[in-house]
This record gives sequence, structure tokens and C-alpha cells, in this order.
Amino acid sequence: MTTRSVLPRSMPRRIAAPRTDAMIVNDIHSRLNATRVHEIVRPDSVDALQSVIRSARREGRSVTLSGGRHAMGGQQFAAGATLIDMNGLARVIDFDRVAGEIEVEAGIQWPELYKHLVESQVNAENKWAFIQKQTGADKLSIGGALAANVHGRGLKLPPFVGDVLAFTIVAPDGVVSRCNRTENPEVFRAAIGGYGLFGAIVDVRLRLAPRRKVQRMVEVIDIDDLPAMFDHRIAEGYQYGDFQFATELDPEALLRRGVFSCYRPAADLTPMPARRAALTPEDWRELICLAHVDRPRAFEAYASYYLTTSGQHYWSDEHQMSTYIPDYHETLGARLGEYHHGTEMITEIYVPRDALVRFLADVRSDFLERQTDLIYGTIRLIERDTETMLAWAKQAYACVIFNIHVMPDPAGIAKAKEEFRRLIDRGLSYNGSYYLTYHRWAERRQVAEAYPEFLNFLRLKRRLDPDETFQSDWYRHYKNMFADRL
Repeated sequence: MTTRSVLPRSMPRRIAAPRTDAMIVNDIHSRLNATRVHEIVRPDSVDALQSVIRSARREGRSVTLSGGRHAMGGQQFAAGATLIDMNGLARVIDFDRVAGEIEVEAGIQWPELYKHLVESQVNAENKWAFIQKQTGADKLSIGGALAANVHGRGLKLPPFVGDVLAFTIVAPDGVVSRCNRTENPEVFRAAIGGYGLFGAIVDVRLRLAPRRKVQRMVEVIDIDDLPAMFDHRIAEGYQYGDFQFATELDPEALLRRGVFSCYRPAADLTPMPARRAALTPEDWRELICLAHVDRPRAFEAYASYYLTTSGQHYWSDEHQMSTYIPDYHETLGARLGEYHHGTEMITEIYVPRDALVRFLADVRSDFLERQTDLIYGTIRLIERDTETMLAWAKQAYACVIFNIHVMPDPAGIAKAKEEFRRLIDRGLSYNGSYYLTYHRWAERRQVAEAYPEFLNFLRLKRRLDPDETFQSDWYRHYKNMFADRL
């Protein structure tokens, strides 16, 4: 059975939020991308979106796109531009319960998609669920997930492109086009992981998977055992998992011990608990505080809690939902001591799985020598992406996420740039890569090595958008970086 939204695809043109001059916007997590845009406009229909784009073009102004505002490299902002807030386009368009597909407007965020799937299938015998989402935060848009080609904690999954069946895009000239693997494949390949530079994604059609019960199994293990443990879990049929490592600046603990949690399919008749052990938002605030001021206690508290959840059952989509505490430096205040006035920036480094332990030994040595303020980190797996132009998963990698404290002053930013570039170099030395979604602190040689198609990506952008209608500070940075080759 297919259900369709009763709302029309195009409504009378109306701007759902007022134009506000000289607005300063920023990303949610790092708060290091404060940008003054010309105006913020929230269209609530395709007609309204087209009107905004065409109006900006007539006025000679670039446009940029934002959703949940979690990207940290300036991809969703551009100084002086018209910022199109896509959250006004957040409806479910089509849910095909036979094929296991759902089509949603690009501004819908993961909690709303999750809620719709659950509530619309209460009485269904066979239920569907999304396959993967980024972890750590939920209030990110589906359009943003496509634009960044995100990934979750799947043990045998490629990035998000693997779940995308098709999307609709409004091009720089305002023309609406459908894109999939056979229709407009060039745009399909470039726009997924293309950070909004080829047009505004209007809607996305996703492949779903049967909603299954899973059981979480948790151990505290040493990093030397992790590669074999990942292989073992995969051979046993586990579907999701990750390893969250200790951050204490102690050579016997740092990047060595970690909480290894994986999820295996459970029998369909397994009873689901009415209540289970879970951390409250206040528990998370306490852990965040300890991660800054007492890292040994933070790890022990986190590990102790997670071990109590071993054996618990979840739905295959439910366990991927997260609690994110925004603005925690402000809300925790003086409890953070010297960390109160700082922030955190994330980077994600990819290395071949057989190089993981050696890579982390290098990083451990660097962090101990430089006393790097590592607040949080985790390791996941990814399968190769063979479809997108800026493929970060060039092979089956281990993904290592580092959340590092940064002081937002010139000296602090300079120190962070050096540390993050060193991390990228460490990854590249093992034929690895890094994720473009976070900072834009990589050097030109690092970008070129990690992303051999980057120049062609910029050239395609100029060909498909010769007036450079869609821009961002991220795009402007790299256009300037490679200006002599364009």
C-alpha cells in the first residue's frame, strides 16, 4: 500500500519567515563559523523556493542553504548571501509500504522522520525503518545528510548515498529536475556529498529496511583487540557497532581502552521492555563536564553505565537516535573551569582497517607530546563508496572521530589548525582520508591527496552554475585555494 501526503507539491508562493537584514548565523556545535548574511528566508513550497532563488539572481546575490546547521566548515553559510532556511520544507510526501521506500521534503529532520515511520505503522504487521543516520545528534535535516553524505554505525554499510534512491533539485536557474542513478546521473553523483553547491534539494526518496529488534552487547576492550573483535562481530551477524575510547592523557589509557558496543538481530517474538537503563539529559551534562575536567572519571562512569545496558533490546532505528546537549559550555558555566570559554571542533580520519592500531599509536604519541585536549572520540566502520564524486570512503575504512577542545582566539585557532593538519597527515600516511564536513583547516596538498576529484568537482560546479548562484564560505575558501588551476 502507498500513502501520499494530502498536501499539494506546490502551494501558493508564500515566505514562511520574514526577511531579516544583516543576520549573524553560526553552526550549532563549534560556534566557530559566525557569518553575517544579507537575509534569512524560509520558503514552504517549491514555488516559494524557486521565487527566492530567481529573486536573488536578479539582484546579483548568491544564495546558500541551511538545515540543522551542524556542519562546521561553513558549508551552510556565505557572507552577504541570501540564506535559505530549508526547515519550511519538512513534509512526508510518499510512503510506499510495499516497496519499502519513503519520500520526504529535504528540510525534515530525523526525529520527525522517525516519528512518522513509527506512528504510521502502529498496526502494521511488517514495519519499515530507516537504515542509518549520523550519530551524536538528531536534529539534522535529510537534505543535509545527503549534502554531507553522512554515515552511521553500520558494520557493513556504505555512506548515506547507498540509501538514496532519488532526489529532486532546484537548479541555479530555478528549473526543477529529478535525479537518480539513470536520470541526471552527473548531478546525482555530484550533489550527494556536494554540500549544496549544485542547487537546492527539494525532496529525497530513501530506501528503507525492515524494522527489526536488536540486542546490544557491550564489553570494555583494548584497542589491540578491536580489529579482530569487529571481524568477529560481523561474522556473527551483528549489524551495528562502535568503539568509544578513553581520552585521558595517560599513555596506558589514551586511545587504548574503550567501550565496544554492538547490536545483533533478535528474534521477532522477543518482548520489548517497558523501561530500560538510559541516561537522562542531566546525566549527559554530567558526563560532558567530566570529559573536560576529569577524564578518568568520565570514562569509568560512561563504561560502567554502558555495561549495565549489555543485553538490552532496542528497535533497529531506535538505538540510532541520540541525545545532544547544545551550548553546553554556556549551560555548564563555571563547572568547566578554564574550558568554559572554549569550544570543540570535530575531525574524522579514515584509515585502512589493518592500519588502525598503528595509526592510533602515532596519534597517541602526538597527543601526549602536545598535550592535546581530546574530549571525546569513537571508532566505526564504513564500506567503500563507489558512487559520489567527492567520495571520502574510497575503500573499506575504519573511521576515527576526534572531538578536540579549541580556544576560539588567534593562538587557539592556530594551535588547532596545526593539530588537525597533523591528524590528516597521519591518516594520509596510511593511504587514508578525512571528512570535509567539519573544519576547513586542511592544506591544499592534503585536500588534493585525499580527494583526487576535488579540482574536477570545482570545475563541474562552475560549468553547471556559471553565475555561481549557490555559494558558501566553504566553497569560496576552496575556490580561492585552487584558483590557479580553475
